Amino acid sequence: MTKTSSFAAGWVGGAELVGAGPTHDVIDPATGKAVASTSLATAQDVDTAVDVARDALRDWASATPAHRGAVLAELASAMSAAGDALAAEEVSHTGKPIRLATEFDVPGCVDNTTFFAGLARNLEGKATAEYSGEHTSSIRREPVGVVGSITPWNYPLQMAVWKVMPALAAGCTVVLKPAELTPLTTLTLARLASEAGLPDGVCNVLTGTGAEVGAAIAGHAGVDVVTFTGSTGVGRQVMAQAAVHGTRVQLELGGKAPLVVFDDADLEAAIHGAVAGALINSGQDCTAATRAIVARPLYDDFVAGVAELMSAVRMGDPTDSATDMGPLISAAHRDKVSAMVDRARDGGIRVVTGGTVPEGPGAFYPPTLLADVPEDAEVYRDEVFGPVLTVSAFDDDDDALRRANDTVYGLAASAWTRDLYRAQRASREIRAGCVWINDHIPIISEMPHGGVGASGFGKDMSTYSLDEYLTIKHVMSDITGVSQKPWHRTIFTLPQ
Repeated sequence: MTKTSSFAAGWVGGAELVGAGPTHDVIDPATGKAVASTSLATAQDVDTAVDVARDALRDWASATPAHRGAVLAELASAMSAAGDALAAEEVSHTGKPIRLATEFDVPGCVDNTTFFAGLARNLEGKATAEYSGEHTSSIRREPVGVVGSITPWNYPLQMAVWKVMPALAAGCTVVLKPAELTPLTTLTLARLASEAGLPDGVCNVLTGTGAEVGAAIAGHAGVDVVTFTGSTGVGRQVMAQAAVHGTRVQLELGGKAPLVVFDDADLEAAIHGAVAGALINSGQDCTAATRAIVARPLYDDFVAGVAELMSAVRMGDPTDSATDMGPLISAAHRDKVSAMVDRARDGGIRVVTGGTVPEGPGAFYPPTLLADVPEDAEVYRDEVFGPVLTVSAFDDDDDALRRANDTVYGLAASAWTRDLYRAQRASREIRAGCVWINDHIPIISEMPHGGVGASGFGKDMSTYSLDEYLTIKHVMSDITGVSQKPWHRTIFTLPQ
């Protein structure tokens, strides 16, 4: 895309929607230049989109699971065919390396869509039976209604897929707001869905600010469930806005993932895993490894190994397949990350590698390793959301697990050990929605993603995510044909 290109602010009712709000440029963070512009949507546009989604709900909710699954399967094929274009578009507004977009983001989205195409036909519930002896009881799982979704800028396409696909498989309709920094691939996804046969009004997208469009979605009386991925602070605002109408909420929020390296770990594997886990998407990942907690006998070698590997990471043009790491999302965010590292340095924390903003254009920040980090340090406790890994030592297993859990967050964690019993203990005792053993970051469509504590609640991906978009109805039918039921006597007695 070029500076002269423009795009519609929304996709509503199967057609482009021109927003009534101010003009907004989408910036390539690798160059600082605009790649596209639009007029943002407004709260009034949210009213329109919710009405359209409500009108489309009845037909889509009553469509057979086979039909819904077939549409999603067709969408998965369309996404796969458009894979290179989707990857290039994702890179243009996020700055993520083309290898990550091509080998992780796009194929992961296709797989997730394919998974939900099959899951649409696999709703489960308790067996129909005569539990009372006098009635047949059955369970219906029905779509909750109109879903309002708000997605972040770090994985625009992937987060849209995680929110939209289970909702559509369940029979819901959607009004989705992507981050205004990165709306392009979400709008492309909506267009591809229409071309794949998704009925008009079932999936609607609006580009706008969180303060106006996001708040309007979260607090809308016509929205039946709100799903949000983003920071913990904004997530709490979304929950408060939804609470006005008692609307159901699903939140996937921040993280401060520990990477615990026990003294029997494969040191080389732990070093490679720490660098990969800390630097994925330039560290802009809620599950990224941010706190390496390392057994004291391995500590010095771990720090040296991570520093050496980080120093070899190639940072540069994200469109070049040789690039390992691209820029952060914006100069403002880069400055926030840099300021946190500067405060750590000023506080006496050792900067082993990185820690300095490079010269030249773009919002680049180098892989950064901070050693001997105390537990009360800002960089240890608060989410940096950049390519920054802290390292601290522990003396025994109890201390390691205490440190791992010494956080308000609970999204992800990893434990590195060759000992089966240590691994089992870590997986039991670390408080997080996902605990990896001898790896950090991989996800699969069949398994859920979501956290506890300040990392939110509810699940994306897997069969568990359908629970966010379905209501459970108990249907109880009398099988006796008797007018006077024995239990009636607890309410009244007939005249003798």
